[in-house]
Amino acid sequence: MTPKKKLIEVALPLEAINKAAAREKSIRHGHPSTLHLWWARRPLAAARAVIFAQMVDDPSAHPDLFQTEREQKKERGRLFKIIEDLVQWENTTNEEVLQKARDAIWESWRRACAENADHPRARELFNREVLPAFHDPFAGGGALPLEAQRLGLESYASDLNPVAVLINKAMIEIPPRFAGKPPVNPDVKKKADLAGRVWQGAQGLAEDVRFYGQWMRDEAEKRIGHLYPKVEVTAEMVKERPDLKPYLGQRLTVIAWLWARTVKSPNPAFANVDVPLASTFMLSTKAGKEAYVEPVIEAGSYRFTVRVGKPKDAEGAKNGTKLARGANFKCLMSDAPMAGDYIKAEGRAGRMGARLMAIVAEGTRGRVYLAPTKEHEAAALNAQPSWKPDTSLPADMRSHWTPPYGLATYGDLFTDRQLVALTTFSDLVGEAIARIKRDAIAAGLPDDGQPLAKVGAGGTAYAEAVGVYLGMCVSRQTNRSATLNFWDMKGENVQQVFGRGRQVFCVRGAERLVHGGGRRLRRTAAAVGKSV
Repeated sequence: MTPKKKLIEVALPLEAINKAAAREKSIRHGHPSTLHLWWARRPLAAARAVIFAQMVDDPSAHPDLFQTEREQKKERGRLFKIIEDLVQWENTTNEEVLQKARDAIWESWRRACAENADHPRARELFNREVLPAFHDPFAGGGALPLEAQRLGLESYASDLNPVAVLINKAMIEIPPRFAGKPPVNPDVKKKADLAGRVWQGAQGLAEDVRFYGQWMRDEAEKRIGHLYPKVEVTAEMVKERPDLKPYLGQRLTVIAWLWARTVKSPNPAFANVDVPLASTFMLSTKAGKEAYVEPVIEAGSYRFTVRVGKPKDAEGAKNGTKLARGANFKCLMSDAPMAGDYIKAEGRAGRMGARLMAIVAEGTRGRVYLAPTKEHEAAALNAQPSWKPDTSLPADMRSHWTPPYGLATYGDLFTDRQLVALTTFSDLVGEAIARIKRDAIAAGLPDDGQPLAKVGAGGTAYAEAVGVYLGMCVSRQTNRSATLNFWDMKGENVQQVFGRGRQVFCVRGAERLVHGGGRRLRRTAAAVGKSV
């Protein structure tokens, strides 16, 4: 057996591959990365190009077919054109483009089979009707096995991390099992644009993810909506802030509540005051839309108010109560310094609290920043979770920065309101699976009781399959529903916990509206559905 040179060993259209891979970073809708967070994802364009170039022979490997250098260059150009089309995001599901690539792979494979027909294990290793399988034992985010499957290879993926295994199952294993099946939700027969439609690939499965994700959102609002009140713009607010006049009397949907962690003042004169650890008082640094928190000290305590426009003390607003790099702050009441060791000791002693600094609401032309109210602070503090994770966090400062501050368990990373919301959504996944099973059986899927893990294809397995994606929706919500989330002053949104690949201690946390006024989970389910 004489190995033939593959295209990847000779040349690649690197410029086209790099350009497509770079562009892919800005694509979210329909991209597998929207299924679940995973680090070091490989660009699909690069994965597709590399697998193709590994499978097809370079023309120089066949001098009998391409006798001159000119003929070889021409054939190489044809293969380059296939790759240049293949890496374009718009062609990810373009069957015409994909089929050209598959045909080229089959062509090279059948040549290899013919040349190795006298191999003692030819029937097993060089079957001209079966392409070699693709194996990835460290599949991670699944880009390589997914693209191998797209190019016609049978893919096998595994990983030590169970999250990676779930991602790969959701991308590679589950969709083909229910390919071509219509959705089972009851809306299909009611909506004219869905009834009688031909459902290709995993379109039916994706439609059910969207439908039951919306059902979960609606149910969650019924159960926990009271914990997320709207904010009313009163005449008193308008008197202090004339810019709020267009919203007078309106009840605005809150996007986020911005909190500051607190510790007891180190100054004996204010020992009973919980002073804020505010890394900044700025809320928005967008040009023309600046907003900031202004602390007001009165009657031996303090309150927060919100101002719009550029602050008079720009440096003070930028720094908040922070003195220097790391956990070094000053007491708002006395300017006494608070070193990191003092703050950590307060946290471990259970004396670290939180104070609402500002409310971010949805306006007609952008964000509206409002001062905190007693109603909104009480809504968060009165939540009563029925369960709290008590698993200890790893004592590893490379990835988990919170234990030295007294946040030693996973439950400590969430507010009580966040725990109530996430527990509610988790419970709703189980309820949704039961509902989907009933609807699937009513739609004609067999009631065989075979679960997804047993390679079932009936009502039980289908319900569990949709449940996998709904569970991923909740997991994605968790990444933006913890006390480690922070407010992006430029983008004016809540940033995810794992934006930096580790759990960073956050003194100014942003708590967002979990059920999203009809949009958060619906958008997440729609994104997951599209990527399916």
